[in-house]
Amino acid sequence: MTDKTVFRKKITLILLIGSILLGCFSCYSNKKDDNKEGSLQVDLPQLKVKGELTAVTLYSSTSYFQYKMQPMGYEYDLIRDFAHSQGLKLNIKVAQNISKLSEMLLNGEADVVAYPLPVTNTLRQEVIFCGREELSTQVLVQRSNKGDTLVKDVTQLIGKTVYVKHGTKYHERLTNLNVELGGGIHIADIEKDTVTSEDLIEMVAKGEIPFTVSDDKLARLNKTYYNNINISLKISFLQRSSWAVSKNSPLLAEAINAWATDKASDYNFKAITKRYFELSKMPDVVSLSEVKKGQISAYDPLFKKYAKKVDLDWRLVASISYQESHFNPHSVSWAGAEGLMGIMPNTARGLGVASHELKDPEIGIKTGIECFRRFRQGFSEITDEKEKIKFTLAAYNAGIGHVYDAQRLAIKYGKDPNKWEGNVDEFIRKKSDPFYYNDSVCKHGYLRGSETYNYVNDVLFRFDYYKKKTQS
Repeated sequence: MTDKTVFRKKITLILLIGSILLGCFSCYSNKKDDNKEGSLQVDLPQLKVKGELTAVTLYSSTSYFQYKMQPMGYEYDLIRDFAHSQGLKLNIKVAQNISKLSEMLLNGEADVVAYPLPVTNTLRQEVIFCGREELSTQVLVQRSNKGDTLVKDVTQLIGKTVYVKHGTKYHERLTNLNVELGGGIHIADIEKDTVTSEDLIEMVAKGEIPFTVSDDKLARLNKTYYNNINISLKISFLQRSSWAVSKNSPLLAEAINAWATDKASDYNFKAITKRYFELSKMPDVVSLSEVKKGQISAYDPLFKKYAKKVDLDWRLVASISYQESHFNPHSVSWAGAEGLMGIMPNTARGLGVASHELKDPEIGIKTGIECFRRFRQGFSEITDEKEKIKFTLAAYNAGIGHVYDAQRLAIKYGKDPNKWEGNVDEFIRKKSDPFYYNDSVCKHGYLRGSETYNYVNDVLFRFDYYKKKTQS
């Protein structure tokens, strides 16, 4: 056999082996792709075997947030109700923005988008829209106090000044409306990063600015905080939106649709809607309960008894109690906080106290003081006792995680994390702005920060008043 013949046989053998290996690799690769595709095909039967539903949503005042470290929100309550109806444990994931919602769904990171996605033909090719369909629009927010003249038609905005945050969809819509009307609307751009859309609504309510623009859903929620605003004038076309699941989950979509039209779930839907968009959440104007002959309330002996055990001024406890319940032991807030000290039922259970027991004045006060003591321990690095009280009050109101977030933001932006005024309190307020609550240093998302900021100030103001009127 010649060397040339041997060489040809070797080449043939090498090519044959290469072809076999390539074929094997191709089969393995296709098998991997098939497995990957199969892993995305998780429908309701597979979820029931797993016992868990993963939903993705956004942090916001209308979808999902933590209040006193309890998960809450309109979309959250609805998806939790659906998961419960299917006997599934709910796992929540949070996307940074609306475009990430569908991306996470299509990547198999979530089973359902529990947030109203705009219904578009492009997205319809990729997902199944399901559940209750919402029709949303943008509205003009204006004050409706006695004597105010309401704008009832968009043409009446000509010559008026409307305040919106620069670079937002509200600014874009107002600019387009101005073009449609041939000009004449004075658009005041708010470029300060500390001002949010909800801040602008509050400024309208307080008469600091005349008009702003908001989504109707956000406007409805904020009307429960400010009953003197009018949100009836629509300034944009209606936008359809709803939840969505993957094209690989038709049975899950069917179950969500069935739940959305079921009579039992309809009752829960109405209750949830009422909780967020109808029940008043108006904070009290800083009020001072009358102090007669050194007595703040009928519960002073209990305040003194339990405050002394943890080295607290009983008058501070009284101020917290008045802020939470106006000394009404049967008080229940819109969020579900109960009793004289405004304790969330889940928090109480963690301390071995049943929800109904919170209405007992002594148990309620004792539990509230124990909560305060534990929060205070969470700020051991703050040596100034007056400062520590401010941080603890903020934690009592919002949950300690939000205060830790604000401290981390303070560090990031060169502020003192152990000082409240002009430092951490600024970032508590900024936690209602997506730019800040979506920051990687934040672990607990959206907070209606102005509410916590005001809570600390109001409790301390009343505390000083009680100290002047009573003896320690």
